[in-house]
Amino acid sequence: MIWDALADSLLKSWEWLAFWRNSPPALLNMRLRRSPSDANALMVQFFTWESLHPEMSWWRHFESQVPDLAALGVTQVWLPPPNKAMRKEGQGYDAYDLWDLGEFYQKGTIATRWGTKEELVRAIATANAHGIDVLIDAVLNHKLGADRPEKFMAVPVDPNNRLKDIGPAREIEGWTAFDFLGRGDKYSTFKWTHEHFTGLDWDHRSRTKGVFRIASSRHQGWSRWVDTELGNYDYLLGIDINHRHPDVRQDLLAWGAWVLQTTGGAGFRLDAIKHMDRRFLLSFIKHVREELGRNDLFSVAEYWSSNLEPIKPYIRAFEGLVTFFDVPLHYNFHEASKAGSQYDLRKILDNTILKYRPGDSVTFVDNHDTQIGQTLESWVGSNLKLQAYALILLYGEGHPCVFYGDLYPNRECYDARVAQGLRHLMETRKKFAYGGRTDYFQEMNCIGFLRKGDAKRGGCAVLISNADCPEEQQNADAPMHTIRMDVGTRNANAKYRPLFEPTDRTVQAGADGWASFACPYGRLQVWVKADD
Repeated sequence: MIWDALADSLLKSWEWLAFWRNSPPALLNMRLRRSPSDANALMVQFFTWESLHPEMSWWRHFESQVPDLAALGVTQVWLPPPNKAMRKEGQGYDAYDLWDLGEFYQKGTIATRWGTKEELVRAIATANAHGIDVLIDAVLNHKLGADRPEKFMAVPVDPNNRLKDIGPAREIEGWTAFDFLGRGDKYSTFKWTHEHFTGLDWDHRSRTKGVFRIASSRHQGWSRWVDTELGNYDYLLGIDINHRHPDVRQDLLAWGAWVLQTTGGAGFRLDAIKHMDRRFLLSFIKHVREELGRNDLFSVAEYWSSNLEPIKPYIRAFEGLVTFFDVPLHYNFHEASKAGSQYDLRKILDNTILKYRPGDSVTFVDNHDTQIGQTLESWVGSNLKLQAYALILLYGEGHPCVFYGDLYPNRECYDARVAQGLRHLMETRKKFAYGGRTDYFQEMNCIGFLRKGDAKRGGCAVLISNADCPEEQQNADAPMHTIRMDVGTRNANAKYRPLFEPTDRTVQAGADGWASFACPYGRLQVWVKADD
């Protein structure tokens, strides 16, 4: 036990020393759009947790919306997991067979929740034709829905400390055998058994729920190259995949290249990376890049933590080949929306990836996991939703991702006012959000920044407020913040117009290039040159 602890300490020290220096920012060397362009890139997450279209498959719905997305300046779309789930209506995170994209009769259906393989391939081809890349959601951490149970030895561990055994090894019965009878050997001949997993949460023999570490002479225990939360966070849910097993590695590496080649996808969203062997994930990305000849392959990882500190070593470990969803920034937005005018907007970027390493940050406001009622519920209220989107869409650093639930009508989280404003902001990003930036983070309840524009496109002045406004003054008589900004002497005496209500006012810059821009309390305002 002492030697194991010493070896673990030495390995982690080696990793820290090997990656003490950050690689170049990931976004600089990744493809963010299909065609070379200096226009702003933009990602959309095209699903909510309960997404279902009443008249067509989800893949067909996506295909029908491609022209609209392209018109809004979208260059990337993140689609839900395309693989066969354990349930007919499963979202795909309950992964059964990665090689079945809605082609084989398995789990009571040919199509996945989202549609058939044929519909997926056609939808992605349509997106590509409109200049939009598609990201495949890769669920590589676990499997669910095994075809039959097996008997094997396992050790119960403390769910709150997976390094602490709470009983001796015993024979249990677990659902761990995957035969894929509907697919047979097409695409892959690999069949999964308990030898290919590290743990599970159900003993079918005793009908006992818990966390069990599979134990045998062939098993090495939990991976050491995972997050240290709960002692060791290798196990998350379902049947946990052992990424150190050579047959597992071979199958998953082959799938990575195959799924992009087969679908026309351009990159990955990596699910739940804090629970997976990070050395395997790095090998996965490198293998797909080499196999496809794509050194600019885009990948974005979900490491779910409101704390920036445990994310930092992961950024170093992935050598500039993976971007990260900026979860700390999302939680800042969530906290700010709950605190209202008590929140100091000057701190909105503190302890975020956007501030620490903007070239590794994929910014977002909400997603399917943060929806009300979900396990990670942390919904950003409508009182700050558009202000948050203005910050990620117009700021000029990080790579923003817009959530379907905020953009398109749906039964879960749609707000028509937010959707209308969000479309306006996406169009503003496409037309005006260019050039260098100057921040004016001077007041607790109103911050601003100026984008200076470039040779072809004008810039914009953005003001964001969370101040309280009396209900009787929320229209034309709303009190205003004012921030003076330097638009530059080349814009001396230029007139500026607002894009959001009220829109009947103009501002003229002085001969020195300074102008005073206004924003109603508790709202958002964007100013652009009147002749743009």
